[in-house]
Amino acid sequence: MPRNFRYAAISGSIALTATLAGCSSLTPTSAETSGDLVVRVQGMPPATDKPGLALFKKQVADFEKAHPGIKVKGSNTVFDPLTFSAKLSGGNVEDVIKVPLTEPQRLIRQKQVQPITGQLKEWEHFKEFNPQVLQQLTDDGGDVYGVPQNPYAQGLVYNRELFEQAGLDPDKPPATWEEVRSAAERISEKTGKAGFVHESKDNQGGWQLTMLSYAFGGELQKQENGKYTATLTGEPTKKALRLLKDMRWKDDSLGRTLLVNQNDVIKQFAAGQVGMFMGSPGTYRLAKMQFGMENTDAFGAAPMPQSGGDATLTGGDIYMVPKSADKKHAAAAVEWLTFAYAKPQYSTEIAAAQAKALSADPKSAVGVPTLPVFGQKRQTEINAAIKPYVNVKLDHFKPYIGGLATLELKPEPPYQAQKLYTALDPVVQAVLTKRDADIDSLLAAAEKDVNAQLAADQK
Repeated sequence: MPRNFRYAAISGSIALTATLAGCSSLTPTSAETSGDLVVRVQGMPPATDKPGLALFKKQVADFEKAHPGIKVKGSNTVFDPLTFSAKLSGGNVEDVIKVPLTEPQRLIRQKQVQPITGQLKEWEHFKEFNPQVLQQLTDDGGDVYGVPQNPYAQGLVYNRELFEQAGLDPDKPPATWEEVRSAAERISEKTGKAGFVHESKDNQGGWQLTMLSYAFGGELQKQENGKYTATLTGEPTKKALRLLKDMRWKDDSLGRTLLVNQNDVIKQFAAGQVGMFMGSPGTYRLAKMQFGMENTDAFGAAPMPQSGGDATLTGGDIYMVPKSADKKHAAAAVEWLTFAYAKPQYSTEIAAAQAKALSADPKSAVGVPTLPVFGQKRQTEINAAIKPYVNVKLDHFKPYIGGLATLELKPEPPYQAQKLYTALDPVVQAVLTKRDADIDSLLAAAEKDVNAQLAADQK
C-alpha cells in the first residue's frame, strides 16, 4: 500500500551494509572498578565521521549527567554476517548491539535478544511509533525487541552531471528498468563512464538482487505453517537477472569493475565514475564524508524504478539488547536506547539541537530523507524544526520524495536473509562475468542450497 513520506534529519551515523571491520573492548574499565555501572553500546561513529562522533560524545555526556552511576562506553563495531552469530552465541558482544533489518526476526526466534516492551512502554510516546517500523522488531505475542534508527527505502541514486552530459534530463530520472537500461547505455556511450553499477560481493549482490526482484514483482521467501522457505526461482527474479545480463553483454553499460561492494560503488560514484546505482538517499553522506565527493550538487535520488512490482526494499539500523546482558545492564541499555535513538527521532527540540550542531561542520549532511519513525504529524513538526539547518539541496531529492509515496515498502526476507544473500552473490557474479551463465540453473542450485540450510535451522 502507498506510504506517506517526508524528509528528516540525519544524525550521527548511516546504515552500512558493507561488512566493515570494527573494534571494541569488553574488558573492565576504570568506571566499573570504581563502582559505576558501565553499559557498552554499539553505534559509535568512526573517527572519520567527525560531526557524528562529536554528537555521539555529547549524547553520552548528557546521558551520564541524567543517569548518575551509569557510564556509557561506545563501540564502533559494525555488523559482519560472517562473525556476528558466533560472537553473539558466545556472549562476546556489547550490551547494545546494532544490526540490519535482516536480523531481528532470526534473533527473536532463537531467543538471542531480550524483549524491551515493558521498559520501553514507560516512555510516554511509545504508542506513537510507526507500526511499520516496529513490525520486524516484534514477536508473535506483541513484544518489541529493538529501537530503529534512520529507516530507509531503497531507490535509484544518480549523477545529475553525467545525465546532463549524456543529454538526459536530471529532473526526470528513469521510472522503469527499461528506462534505466536505455539511460545507462547512453551515459556509457556519451561519457565513457559506467552507466549503471550493481553490487556483487560481500552478500550485497544478493541484497541488491532482492530489491531488483521486488521491483519486478518478485518474492524471495515465503512462510507456510510457521516455516520459511526460499523462493529464488520466480520469473521476476529471472527477469531481473536477464536485465543485468543484457546490460553487461549486449549494452556494455556496467563498466569494467564488476566485483564490487557498496563502499566500492559509492567511492566510484563520489569520483564521478558512475551514472546510477541502487541506494538510499543516505549514501549522499557517505559519498561526501567518507569518500570526499566534492561535486555534491551532482547527487540525485529517485524512487526505485519499477517493472511490475510497485515495491521497494526498506531497511535501517536496529538497536537491540542481547540475551547475554544481565538485568542491570539490560535496564541501562534500554534507558540508552530510549535516550539516544527514540527521543531524538520524536522531540522537535532535540532534533533541532542535533541538526544545528551537525550543520556547523562543513562535511555534515542535514536534511537527507529518511522514513518517519513516528506519525506523519510528528514528522512534519520535526521537518519544520530542522529546516533552518538543512544544508543539502532538497530539490535534488524531490523525485525520490514525490515518487516513494506510491510504492509498497517491503522488508528484507524476514528469516536468515543473509544466507539467501550469500547464495545469490555467486549467481550475480556469474551473470556479470560469464557470457553463457545459465540463470535458471544457477537460481535452482542456490534455492536448493538455501532451503537445505533453512530446513536445518528450523528443525
